This record gives sequence, C-alpha cells and structure tokens, in this order.
Amino acid sequence: MSTFQRTAAFHTLGCKLNFAETSTIARQLTDAGYDKVSFDEKANIYVINTCSVTENADRECKLHVKRAMKANPEGLVVIVGCYAQLKPEEISQIEGVDLVLGAKEKFNILSYLDDLEKTDNEGIVHSCEIEETDFFIGSYSIGDRTRAFLKVQDGCDYKCTYCTIPLARGISRSDTIENVIKNAREIAGRGIKEIVLTGVNIGDYGKGEFGNKKHEHTFLDLISELDQVEGIERIRISSIEPNLLKDESIELVSKSKSFVPHFHIPLQSGSDDLLKKMKRRYLTKLYNDRVNKIREVMPDAAIGVDVIVGFPGETEEKFMETYNFLNNLPITYLHVFTYSERENTEAAEMEGIVPIPERKKRNKMLRILSEKKKMAFYQTQLGKTLPVLWEHENKDGKMYGFTENYVRVQKDFDQASVNQIEFLNLEKILSDGTVSVQSSYESFLAKA
Repeated sequence: MSTFQRTAAFHTLGCKLNFAETSTIARQLTDAGYDKVSFDEKANIYVINTCSVTENADRECKLHVKRAMKANPEGLVVIVGCYAQLKPEEISQIEGVDLVLGAKEKFNILSYLDDLEKTDNEGIVHSCEIEETDFFIGSYSIGDRTRAFLKVQDGCDYKCTYCTIPLARGISRSDTIENVIKNAREIAGRGIKEIVLTGVNIGDYGKGEFGNKKHEHTFLDLISELDQVEGIERIRISSIEPNLLKDESIELVSKSKSFVPHFHIPLQSGSDDLLKKMKRRYLTKLYNDRVNKIREVMPDAAIGVDVIVGFPGETEEKFMETYNFLNNLPITYLHVFTYSERENTEAAEMEGIVPIPERKKRNKMLRILSEKKKMAFYQTQLGKTLPVLWEHENKDGKMYGFTENYVRVQKDFDQASVNQIEFLNLEKILSDGTVSVQSSYESFLAKA
C-alpha cells in the first residue's frame, strides 16, 4: 500500500441507504489520506457498493468492475453492499475483483487495505454470517447532492416472500435518537438544506437500539425530535410501510416546520390475495385509509407508490385489480418493479409463474398510468406559489429543483440559485415533463 498515490473512487448501486453508506465509507478513506476522484478516472482503489433487489443489479456490478478495470487495470476493486453479503464467493470469481466485504466488514474497510495487492486469481472474501450483524453504524451522504441521505435504521424483521434484504442486511435495528440528531446538526452545519431519512424499514425505528428487540423509541418520537433541529429547511421521509405510518405521524408532518408533504408508501399489489401470498402486513383497505388520511390533512401532498408486477399467481384478473385500485387512488406517481426470482425466497418456489413478456407488458401499463397520475397532479399545482430548492447540476444551460411536494421544475441555469430555496409561481408543464416557473411576490419579499 505504501506505493499507492492514495486515490479512491466510488460507485453506488441501489437505494438511498446505499448512498448514505458509500458516503460514510468515502469519508473514512479521505480522513485516512485518500483523495476522492471520479469513478472513470485512474484510481488506486475502486469501491462498488452493490444492490441485489433485482437480477439486473447483479449484472450491473459486473459492468462497473469492467469500468474500473478500464480506468486503471492495476486499480484495486473492492465490492461491498447487499450483493456482496448474499453472494461473496460468486463475486470473488469476477475478473478484476480483489476484495469482497460483507455487511459487518464494509465499515472496517481500512483494516483490509493495508496488505491488499492486485491479483489475477479470485478476490479475498471477508463476510460474516448475517446473524452477526446486530450492530448499527450511523451514516449520511454529503457532497454529492443538494440533499443529504441520513440513515436512521437498518435491517428488517419482515418475511416478505419475494425479498432478500433481510438475508443481506440482517435484523431490524436503529440508531439512537441522540446520534441521529447529532448527524442532522452536522448536515445542517454544512449548509445542506434538505435531509432525506433512510433505512430499510424506517417505520420500525427504535427496535434493536440497544441490542434488543424492544422499542426504546418510536418513529413518531424520532420525527418529533428532528422537527426541532435548527438549520434544516426540509426533511423528507423516504419510504415507510403503510401499517407503520400512523395517524399521529401524518398529522405531525401536516403541522411541521421542517417535514415536507411527501410520502412514499410501498403497496406492491392491489390484490388482497397477492398481498397475503407476499406476506405483506396489510390489505388494500388499510392502504386506502392511509392515502385518504394524508389527503384529508394535506390535500397537496405528493404520494408515491411501489408496486411489483408479475408476482407468481398474478393472473390477468389480479393484475387488473392492482391497476384499477391504483387508478382510483389519489396518488402522485408509481415506482414499478418487474418481479424477478431470487434465490432463497419463498416466492421462487411458488406456482403460477408469469411469462417474462407479460411481466414487461404489465410494467409498461403501470408506467403509463404513473405518468398520467403525475401530470394530473402537476396540473393541480399550476398557478400556485411554492418554495423550490435548486440543485447544482447545469444540464445544457438548465437547472432543476423540487417543490416541497415533489414537483420537478426547471429554469435557465443561475449559479446564484444553487442550493437556494426560492418562492416561485408554477407556470406550465413542459414537453420534458417538468414545470416552468416565474418569479413571484413572495420571492420578491424573500429577497428584500
């Protein structure tokens, strides 16, 4: 290692939680003297944080190993993340991979680099049994985006029949409220305007906080405390299970000074039969109640939905149950996932396999519905004056931002607006699906 120039590059696949953890690992290396460079630049170490929610994510891991090897054939390639925990031996066989670190080991990456050398043979594996991941490492992402992803919870105790995340991340466990608040204040101190709360099952917050399964605190406790942190303009809840989203939390958000009117609530299927087969912990009536409660107290809230198509046993009739359920719900957009068989899951052994072309057809139908829902929601926001947080990227002379309720807007790039919140009037929906804005009286008052 002494011959290295001590440069490191990072690439993240998957969820917001992975982004938070990659950022924490990157800070460990930069604090130890490494310079962070772009992933396509020549680096001594390439860290790839993997996802394994879909089969495609597994393939993407191999593609990014090739990217690293193209940038520097002598660079060391380290694989971490969910795929690394689930299939470490398989990954170690990928040409170019030198080190594979499991769920417990990835946060001790520095201790594995000292004697690491480039090899033509299989990579070295350090991966614990997932039962050993009963600890919590607080993480947050900064520097890469206008918003920061703050990890508050990890792991999951649910047994959904299609999901490998409990196998990759272990039991549900949480950070302490004190540490979450400390991290939020650090983020605020860096001038970041928005925090996104992340975890595997954040509504289960409080469990395992002290190495046991008792809830020392609740999700409501957490957001109540975070709402008091000075210096954070916006706090956004990423994804929360419908059965864990309580009236009290919805009402707190509706009256909050920091939490924005935006919820992302996994549904997965609009068929009660399929929800039972998936071992979800709710049925469509409860989901409908949650959406209507949000609409009751926050008529302009954005509501996003996760849905899976092609689950075993999803007949045309059951798919149309999902389609019609979503079509009739006052939601804003969908994240549509095509079911893919995962090893060591109950669903992989189920009958009623849906042909791949049919899965793709249903995915397309729901994506079209999602676009219609989003445009209809955007239409209701036109003419309103809303606060917009502008992002830093300059894309062909344009810059983009989001309102509190997740309407994506654009204007001509202006460096002075980067990471600033401006009150602007939403004018019209443009051909690319974003909304144009114009200055407002509130914007004039804010600058005065």
